[in-house]
Amino acid sequence: MSEQLESKKSMLWIRVLSIAIPLAVAVLLSLPTKLDLGDWVYNLPHAIGAINTLTSICLIVAFVAIKKKNIALHKKMNTAAFILGAIFLVLYVIYHASAESTAFGGDDTTKYIYYFFLITHILLSIGVVPLVLLAFFYALNGMIERHKRIVKYTFPIWLYVSVTGVTVYLMISPYYAH
Repeated sequence: MSEQLESKKSMLWIRVLSIAIPLAVAVLLSLPTKLDLGDWVYNLPHAIGAINTLTSICLIVAFVAIKKKNIALHKKMNTAAFILGAIFLVLYVIYHASAESTAFGGDDTTKYIYYFFLITHILLSIGVVPLVLLAFFYALNGMIERHKRIVKYTFPIWLYVSVTGVTVYLMISPYYAH
């Protein structure tokens, strides 16, 4: 198969995943009845918070590594962040498909801050999916100039999403029922 055809197929998969992932999450989160997977799922928010923290650290180390021209470390850290993102997604879906949403219980001022972070986190997490997939596609296929151009947007958005994930977790965690 030609390289151009492979590239077109990859781009199609990136488009499909960029739509399918947020759509699947939305469908699973809106299930009329929660799945009964047991009480262990109530530990998942803590794992999710840890994963977001590790993702943030990996992204920062990757950024510093590339600034220092340490391409090997840059690749390792971004790969780790990508894998952590996939694990996060699985755990997030499991948790929200099986546990009722937790209401935020802070005062009005804190509530506004919480919802600002939560809403921007959710919206940007949807938008960052195609950017991350494209950045990885370009890097893996040696399209370094395209990779550099897209990561100017991808990196700050992905970092914001992972950091606000931690922030939202820390703000809501006192209100978890279990």
